[in-house]
Amino acid sequence: MTAPHDRHERFPALRRRGFLAAGAAGAGALALAGCSGSGATQDTGDKADGAPRRGGRLRAAFAGGGAAETLDPHLGNLFADAARGKALFDKLADYAADLPAEPRLAETWEPNAALDRWKVTLRQADFHDGKPVTAADVLYSYRRIADPDKAYRARASLEPVDLTASRATGERTVEFVLKRPTAEFPNVMAAFGTYIVQDGATSFDRDPVGSGPFEFVSFTPGRSTVLRRNDAYWDGAPYLDELEFVVANEESARINALLGGQVEYAHELTPATGRAHEKAGTIGIVRLRNSAMQAFAMKTDRPPFDDPLVREAFFHIADRAELVAGALSGAGEQGNDLFGKGYEYYADELPQREQDLNRARRLLKRAGAEGLKVTLDTSAVAAGFTEAAGIFRDQAARAGVAVEVRMGSKDSYWKDILDSGTLCCYRSGAMPIESHISQRLLTGSTTNATKWQDKKFDALYQQAQSTKDKAGRAALYGRMQRQLHAEGGFLVWGFGDWILGTAPNLRGVAREAPANTLDWARFDKVWLA
Repeated sequence: MTAPHDRHERFPALRRRGFLAAGAAGAGALALAGCSGSGATQDTGDKADGAPRRGGRLRAAFAGGGAAETLDPHLGNLFADAARGKALFDKLADYAADLPAEPRLAETWEPNAALDRWKVTLRQADFHDGKPVTAADVLYSYRRIADPDKAYRARASLEPVDLTASRATGERTVEFVLKRPTAEFPNVMAAFGTYIVQDGATSFDRDPVGSGPFEFVSFTPGRSTVLRRNDAYWDGAPYLDELEFVVANEESARINALLGGQVEYAHELTPATGRAHEKAGTIGIVRLRNSAMQAFAMKTDRPPFDDPLVREAFFHIADRAELVAGALSGAGEQGNDLFGKGYEYYADELPQREQDLNRARRLLKRAGAEGLKVTLDTSAVAAGFTEAAGIFRDQAARAGVAVEVRMGSKDSYWKDILDSGTLCCYRSGAMPIESHISQRLLTGSTTNATKWQDKKFDALYQQAQSTKDKAGRAALYGRMQRQLHAEGGFLVWGFGDWILGTAPNLRGVAREAPANTLDWARFDKVWLA
């Protein structure tokens, strides 16, 4: 296991992760003049990369979602969806490697003194059909996402915005009216899935029109997506002529395609694969250190995990060191049942949980759950999932709990576990702690895998959002995390490296960009040597 101080030396961005608005008490301090900054984190640090060159088709292999895949940027949940989304579309803002919001289609943003109105000025940018991106497109996109009859992932993130009162004040200016003062509104604009589409757009799978660096060529759900360079892209035309996303759900298929020259980029490799090929040196291995939360998600709205004593017992069943060593081959560090280790507002003052089987047995006895039998859903959809399930099954047996491991479909796993089952393997890429809460832990969150619902918790979140003072916000986030640590539904056992494989001729891949951040899967800034 890697010690925390070593982790920061290897991934220094984690020491300074924070929100744009953190610590700012006045409106002037929160105003932002936008700049692209796109080249800053793309430097691989390898002088042999040489000067970028144009041309060629990059083929990138990702795990996909089967025949149900869509290019609708507001419906995406998978990492493949996110990568395709950022290739075709833009957001107003996105997360830099150290997680403050960085401007994209928004050129500037500035709040009023009360932090309940934000003026956003758009940069000059065009959609693929030549039409300019306007305030009307922004408002349409956000109102579409916020539709209460739909299950768009970013809906909970947009909850602070009064989209009825918000208005266009010019062709490229929007006044966002908020339901309450919100110091961290830039995180709303950067949230996963908040892409800007054209006013009135409803269909995306046949001819999606975005403002992103690549334009649509073809799409075969569950197989392939082909895109071409957008020469008029506002942030500079990509170096590549074409980009193809190839669906390969098996990790073995992705690495074999990379080794065989069928693809130049393989997303999400296992620690064992990464270690083996680092030694061999035949392909490039990129390690995004400790950027993937690894967890078991317990459904808190149904037996047996509707009893907080059972959830607490499971917290004490887990031997996190054994899980990190076995499921991640040691490529990571222990978790403490909270998301966002190393991020701003993380409650690192809480004591590290250790396995305590005697305490687990006592808790189960108090809950009347002796001889408990549960089903743990897992799948080969993500690195380490099947290994973690087997290890935890054996750990639970030593506490008198019988865990049956059930293998799920790689094509539908993420959809299946959202509502069904009681216990499942789970993981997440990087995002601010505030965004994790809004998208996964509020009563109205559309990706609430643990079904955690607590009105007092919701109220604390809203209070934190409205608190101008950073110390006050930190105290509120601390209260929320202490509650989750005591009785939440996420058993966060580790944080693993995110491992990518690259062909020897692929250059410009960012090496300090956790999954879900701007420069992860940033194919407009890479090139083929």
